[in-house]
Amino acid sequence: MFLQHKPSGDVVEVLNFDHLYDPCESKITGRYHNGEEMQDPEPFTKSELTFPSGEPLPRCWVEPDYRLEAA
Repeated sequence: MFLQHKPSGDVVEVLNFDHLYDPCESKITGRYHNGEEMQDPEPFTKSELTFPSGEPLPRCWVEPDYRLEAA
């Protein structure tokens, strides 16, 4: 899966989906997807990532208490 890094505008390849879907994890492991050489993995803060379309990540991926507001 690819996401966009908001500060740089670069595309990031997600390497660990468990951390992406876990709302208690604030960072994921990914790598920039630019240039011809494969980039080294590095941590990315979820708050700095969006879908390439510009949509934010779902609340259930980033907010541990997202269900409390619906009650």
